[in-house]
Amino acid sequence: MQLAAGQLANHLQRGLKSLYTLHGDEPLLQQEALDAIRSAARAQGYTERSSHTVVGAHFDWSEVLAAGGSLSLFADRQIIEIRIPSGKPGKDGSAALQQIAEQSQGNDSTLTVVMLPRLDKQTKSSGWFVTLENHGVALEVQAVERNALPQWIAQRLGALGQRVESGEAGQRTLQFFADRVEGNLLAAHQEIQKLGLLFPSAPDGGVLTFAQVERAVLNVARYDVFKLSESVLAGQPDRVQRMLDGLQAEGEAEVLVHYTLSEDIRALKRVKDAMAQGRPLPMALREQRIWGTKERLFERVLPRLSESALADLLQSAHRVDGIVKGLKQPDWPASGWQALHRLAQQLCSLCARVAATSVSSRSH
Repeated sequence: MQLAAGQLANHLQRGLKSLYTLHGDEPLLQQEALDAIRSAARAQGYTERSSHTVVGAHFDWSEVLAAGGSLSLFADRQIIEIRIPSGKPGKDGSAALQQIAEQSQGNDSTLTVVMLPRLDKQTKSSGWFVTLENHGVALEVQAVERNALPQWIAQRLGALGQRVESGEAGQRTLQFFADRVEGNLLAAHQEIQKLGLLFPSAPDGGVLTFAQVERAVLNVARYDVFKLSESVLAGQPDRVQRMLDGLQAEGEAEVLVHYTLSEDIRALKRVKDAMAQGRPLPMALREQRIWGTKERLFERVLPRLSESALADLLQSAHRVDGIVKGLKQPDWPASGWQALHRLAQQLCSLCARVAATSVSSRSH
């Protein structure tokens, strides 16, 4: 049984299952889901808890299997938590998990929670995961994307009896807050809690001004090169600038950032060439394995992207490849990061212009 994170509270009110599988790459939300399950379990008499972390290829699963068959003299019910940080239980672990899932049926004395990182499509189709899903509840904890982050912050503030100002001023505050904490949800949660301590709910409803948030909220944003790629293709120059600055400050490798940008440029060229040969855009994207968010961004910019513009981008990517490897290029910055800024903004500006032209055409 699959369950969305937002449905967990209502599900727990209706009663506990004996097996839960939590998977996703957002530690805060996974921990909150686990805490909710623990709390519901304690209320129903699950007073014992044991935790097992699967590390290495030679992990001894016998202890985990034995735990499910034994109870303390002083406890009627127990919780068994199994953490698999790698997401790969191995051959023995696969068999053990399937055995645990099958034994969970009708077992109201043991509640098992399996915790996993974000899983790819192949892993979700594996026998052990399908068995866990079919015999219990599988809950995917998805990351909060940047466009949803302001609303997430507003909801969390509301839970503390606080809110931002109404109208444009409040939206500006939420956007500023989101810029400061993007990619670091645990730190975002901590900053929200801090605001609750600094400015406790007042008779006016705990309204937070931009000045209060600006003074209190630290810049704890964390970025990755894959989100950078999406921002460049979405034509968001200010965000691209922040992300590049953040990646540089965090010590990200210049060659990795360059690879990500140049691979997007090469992919755009490959798909454009396929379209020129008569392939429909959806088919060309599938052939180049362009999926999800990036697929939608490619669909938006490619029809209006010229061959000459792509050729210029490829030439720029080639020059920056040399710069990040220590070579000098005429009319380009000597610094690798400055060259990466220029390349990213060149592609970003082009995508923004193409998107604006597309919107203008539809409006007419």
